[in-house]
Amino acid sequence: MMPAPAALRQRSRTLLVAASVPLALAALFADDVRVRHQLEAARHQLEAARKDPLTGLPDRDALTTCITRLARSHRGQLHVLVADADGLKAVNDSLGHAAGDTLIATIGHRLGTWATARGGVAARLGGDEFGAALLLPLGTDAAHEVVALRALLAQPVDHDAQVLRPAVSIGTARAGDLPDTAGASRILRGADRAMYLVKTGEQPCGYVATRQDAYAPTVRGRRPGRPGTHLATSR
Repeated sequence: MMPAPAALRQRSRTLLVAASVPLALAALFADDVRVRHQLEAARHQLEAARKDPLTGLPDRDALTTCITRLARSHRGQLHVLVADADGLKAVNDSLGHAAGDTLIATIGHRLGTWATARGGVAARLGGDEFGAALLLPLGTDAAHEVVALRALLAQPVDHDAQVLRPAVSIGTARAGDLPDTAGASRILRGADRAMYLVKTGEQPCGYVATRQDAYAPTVRGRRPGRPGTHLATSR
C-alpha cells in the first residue's frame, strides 16, 4: 500500500495534469481563433484594396478572372460589356471634379446592381470606363438588354442642387462568336472596339463585336483612339 503522503502527492500531480489539459486546449483554441481572425482581417483588407474606392467595384483583374471562369463553363451565354462615360471632361471643366465623381460613382453603382441582378459582375476598368461580364440565356436579344441598360444609366442624378444627366456608350462582345482560343483579354478587346464604334457613331447602341473587331490591329496592345496611342514610342 502506498504511504499516505505519497498517495496525496500522486493525487495532487494527477489533479494538476488533469487541470492543465483543458487549459492547454483552451490556449490552442484561442490561438486558432486569433489566427482565424487575423486571416479574415487580412482577407478583408485585400478585398478592400482591390476595390475602387469611388464606386466600390472590383478592378480589371477581378473582371478578367470572372470572364476566364465563365468562358470555360458557359461560353455560349457569356456576354462582356465595356461602357464609357460620354462628356465627363466637359462636366469636370464646367461643374468641377466633384460633379464628375458623382457621375462616375452613380454609373458604377447602377451598372454593378444591373450586373449582379443577372448573376454577373461589374468592374471599374479605369477613369470613366467600366466593364461587366454576365450570362444571358440563349436566344436573348443582347442588343435590347444593352439599350435598356443605357436608358437606366442615363437617368438624371442630383448633385449640389443641380441635375446631372449621364451619357454612356456601351459595346458588347459575345464569347460564343469568337474562337474558343480567344481568352478574356481578347473578348474584352472586342467589347472595347464595339464600344468605340458606338461612341463614334459608326454603329448603333447594342452593337455586338464581330471576330474582326476582336482581332483588329492595336497600337502597343491598345485600341487606336485610346489616349496616348498617337504618341511616338520612345527608343
